[in-house]
Amino acid sequence: MHLYEVLRRPLITEKDTTLQAAGKYSFEVAREANKHQIKQAVEKAFKVKVTAVNVLTVPGKGRRMRGRQVLTPSWKKAIVSLKSGDKIGFFEGV
Repeated sequence: MHLYEVLRRPLITEKDTTLQAAGKYSFEVAREANKHQIKQAVEKAFKVKVTAVNVLTVPGKGRRMRGRQVLTPSWKKAIVSLKSGDKIGFFEGV
């Protein structure tokens, strides 16, 4: 898997913005990606030093469409901790 295919999109929610004060940033990542690939992709894309990567799979939710019960697809989320003093400018001012 190529490093630029690992990161899908940044997650900007209220909970994620409070984590940014502690130097932690959240991303939606490819389901096949592991912690080493996520670390390399963030370091290469944003020129920062990653200290830890936590990965979790967010399960799909049940929805009702036209009288049927369907599931939205599950996806993978990564919370990346950076070295103190490092920031990702992409998230600033959001």
